[in-house]
Amino acid sequence: MIQISPTAAKEIRRLMSQQQISNNCCRLAVKPGGCNDFFYDLSFNNGEIGNSDSAFDCDDIQVIIDSESLNYVKDLKLDYSEDLMGGAFRFYNPQANVTCGCGNSFSLKQEG
Repeated sequence: MIQISPTAAKEIRRLMSQQQISNNCCRLAVKPGGCNDFFYDLSFNNGEIGNSDSAFDCDDIQVIIDSESLNYVKDLKLDYSEDLMGGAFRFYNPQANVTCGCGNSFSLKQEG
C-alpha cells in the first residue's frame, strides 16, 4: 500500500525517540487545504486503531491510516531528505497530478 524509505524510517524513529514515543506508531492522514486541494498530515499515534482505520507495517513502523485518507495514498512513497533549506519529508503520490513546491500539498487527477 505505502512505502517508507530507510531514510524516512530513520527520521521517524529519531523524532519518536526525541519525543519519547515508544510504540513505533504514526498516523498518516490526508486533509483538505494547503496550497492545493489536500495536504498530508504525519503525526505520532498513541497506538489506538479505530474501526475504520487500517494499519500497515513499514520498516518496523506501524502506519495507521483512516479509511477516507486511504483512498488518497494508494502506492504513496514517503522519503526524507535534507538540503540547504533543512530536512523534510517528501511524499511521492502517483495519484497526484499537481504537487506544490512545499511537497506537502497536492491535487488529484481528474477522472473522466
